[in-house]
Amino acid sequence: MVAFDRISAFHLSVPPLVFGEDRREIGVPKFRVRVCSAEAGVLRTTAGFTLETEHGLEGFAGAGTIIVPSWRDPDEPAPLPLLAALRRAHARGATVVGLCLGAYVLAEAGLLEKRPATTHWNWAKQFAARYPNVRLDPDVLYVDDGDVITSAGTVASIDCCLYLLRRRLGADVANRVARRLVVAPHRQGGQAQYIEQPVQRDGEGDRLSSGLAWVSAHLAERHSVDSLAKRMRMSRRTFTRRFRQATGTSLSPWMRNQRLAAAQGLLEKSNATLDEIAAAVGFGSTVALRQYFGSMLHVSPGQYRKQFRTGRAR
Repeated sequence: MVAFDRISAFHLSVPPLVFGEDRREIGVPKFRVRVCSAEAGVLRTTAGFTLETEHGLEGFAGAGTIIVPSWRDPDEPAPLPLLAALRRAHARGATVVGLCLGAYVLAEAGLLEKRPATTHWNWAKQFAARYPNVRLDPDVLYVDDGDVITSAGTVASIDCCLYLLRRRLGADVANRVARRLVVAPHRQGGQAQYIEQPVQRDGEGDRLSSGLAWVSAHLAERHSVDSLAKRMRMSRRTFTRRFRQATGTSLSPWMRNQRLAAAQGLLEKSNATLDEIAAAVGFGSTVALRQYFGSMLHVSPGQYRKQFRTGRAR
């Protein structure tokens, strides 16, 4: 993990929060985490305290994943030694991650050329103008392009780190860590990162929240805007508006994400057949299940099960 002068205290804390804590008592393997300074001397944070690291850029040696947790100023180029160290690490096979404005650092290092990426929505236009060869998607939480991963800002950094944990160790481990952090266990990277207006805590907001929880527990059933609006005692127009405010998307893609996440969990933790899983989560057929896995996760259900099988399937 990279630290630098004037780093955001929040972004500094996210990767160690997910990967650095010793959670072996709940069955989570312990990672070896190194914080590596991109610059010499004492580093200042935006929160008013300073820090010193045990490692400089030489600490990249042997690391399987390197995370740039943000960057202090999108108008300021990252130090050349940091860019060179990132290129060397990537060339030897390390996965390189840029959280929030860390995408600027990866782009400056040339690691995002002609590749898909995202960054914080507020700087998306500036990023696209500066790095036109990057296939920027400003509307998603995070983008996995194999050995290079980028995320949107703030809470999306937690989503991305939990996704990295899930990709490495499976949903069961990632969900245990998410519960310990008291955050949502998994949000697909394709969800909208920017929600214009939060749902107010009124009667309609409470009905929507409980209603969506009910939908997530009844994915095998058919759901429509009209049926859910009726269930939550709202007009179609009010439901549509409140739903988009709460999720940043419309019902159809939200349902696909919920069903896909449920299917991932069943593939990891059960011996259910693909037909049984497709029916249980509401995809309807194995063909549809395979199509969504291929288009959204770029892997078949069988390959996913082989990669993330927990060993405790039942």
